[in-house]
Amino acid sequence: MTTRDIRNRTMIPIIGTLVRAYVVIAVLTVVALAILSAVAPDQAPRDAWVHAVVVVVFAALLPLRLRSAQRGSVAALRAVGIIAAVLFLANVIEAMIPDFAPGWMRIEMIVIALVMLGIIGSVVRERV
Repeated sequence: MTTRDIRNRTMIPIIGTLVRAYVVIAVLTVVALAILSAVAPDQAPRDAWVHAVVVVVFAALLPLRLRSAQRGSVAALRAVGIIAAVLFLANVIEAMIPDFAPGWMRIEMIVIALVMLGIIGSVVRERV
């Protein structure tokens, strides 16, 4: 094993579960916005759609980086942690901006932030 390999893989399954949870949240967010656009447009404003697109982009990126981390790449594991940290901060900040998104989406943002906090903690534990 080289220094570029992950030594202890005990947290990788937990990180995988959290990443899958994030992907499910991302997909459900877009589905909810699509439905709300038709039945309650005030609950699906433009800012909410922008947020959802960003969420979906990262939902595509995180599993790719995780797959490399599962094969032992320290750089990929680091990337998962950095992406999770950025998503954590972005979601917390967005949730705090008045009138940025409807109430249901603020809850979604907090849930995503908590999932990202779990990923960050797991990445740190994996590297220690």
